[in-house]
Amino acid sequence: MRPNFEDIFSVTGKTVLVTGGSRGIGEMIAAGFLAADAKVYISSRNESACAETASRLEETYGGECIPIPADLSGLDGVRYLAAEMAERESGLDILVNNAGASWGGSIDEFPEAGWDKVMNVNVKSVFFLIQRLLPLLRAAGTEHDPARIINIGSVDGLKSSRFDVFSYGASKAAVHHLTRFLAAHLTREHINCNAIAPGAYPTKMLASGFGGRMDDTLWKTFGDANPRGRVGTPEDIAGLAIFLSSRAGAYVVGEVITSDGGVVGTS
Repeated sequence: MRPNFEDIFSVTGKTVLVTGGSRGIGEMIAAGFLAADAKVYISSRNESACAETASRLEETYGGECIPIPADLSGLDGVRYLAAEMAERESGLDILVNNAGASWGGSIDEFPEAGWDKVMNVNVKSVFFLIQRLLPLLRAAGTEHDPARIINIGSVDGLKSSRFDVFSYGASKAAVHHLTRFLAAHLTREHINCNAIAPGAYPTKMLASGFGGRMDDTLWKTFGDANPRGRVGTPEDIAGLAIFLSSRAGAYVVGEVITSDGGVVGTS
């Protein structure tokens, strides 16, 4: 049979949910899917920010970007978001688990609250949101076009961070291994599960380690230390998410793919 390479990277018409989609990497991924003619839902705990980002992305890229504010630090928010999706859609083609939290502190004084908050948002909510959305993912996935779960991990889950973010690094390592566990259980149900481990991208979370300032000088500092000589761009992270969600990525299962300019791969 002749291979069909037409529309091999297409996600046109697919329904996508991006958690933590109001800013940072989540917003970059949501923008990429919108530009690629997908229908996108975004969620974040800040209701006004979620609505503002959805409106701005629609105005910029067209299509439908629907905000569903939800606090995923607890199971009530997870249940709410899953129920809202079930009310609105009969199937979910792509779930991007991007919502995340971090906490910095010295090893001698790192608080239990900082440990629990990060683990709840970064690991616990990821598992239970997937659990609650399985009926929609199962309804969307087929043998030739499986539904996709993309968990956003971090290079901090692959190597030691320069920052004292103990619970963050541990949580992202857990996300990477959870991804493999999920893939082992869900692949035969036509649901592919993979993870992306981003490195330095120009986000508020990255800037928080430097007093919260977000400017070109900071990004240049990170870029100068990167093998590629720059920080990541929206095209970099959205392109990878779209690849994993398209026909081109349909045979990629249980992988943790770095998007860091070579920091992990060349160290």
